[in-house]
Amino acid sequence: MENYFQPNLSRGSILEISTIGLAHMGDAVFELLVRAWLCAHGGATGRGMHRAAVRLVCAESQAEKAEKILPLLTEEERAVFRRGRNAQVHTVPHHASRAQYGEATALEALLGWLYLRGERERINELFCVMMEEETDVH
Repeated sequence: MENYFQPNLSRGSILEISTIGLAHMGDAVFELLVRAWLCAHGGATGRGMHRAAVRLVCAESQAEKAEKILPLLTEEERAVFRRGRNAQVHTVPHHASRAQYGEATALEALLGWLYLRGERERINELFCVMMEEETDVH
C-alpha cells in the first residue's frame, strides 16, 4: 500500500511533476507547518489563529520568508527555487506584486519538492529559519 501521508517519490517521478504541481503541494506543506506553529505557540482564539495563518501564508509574507532562507539553499535547491520563480502563472493576487508572487511560488515549489523527496528534516530546518523572528500569534 502506498503511504500518501509520507510520500517519498523517486527523482524521476518528481521531475515529471510540473512546477505548478510542486507549488500546489508546497502550499499545503507550508499551510500545515504554519498551523502547527500557531498551535505550538498558543494564545490565539480560533478566529485569531485563522487570521494569523492567513497573514503568514499570504504571498507577501512567503516572499519575505523565502529571502531569509536563500543563502542556506544547496545548489540543487536553488535550481528548484529558480524554476518555481519562473513558473508561468496567469493570475496574481491583487494584494501582491508579480515579484512577490513569484518568490512565494518558488518557496512553495521548493517545499513541495522537498516534501515529495521525503526530506522532512530539511523542510523543518528551513521553516524554523523562516519563523525565527515571528512572535505575533494573533
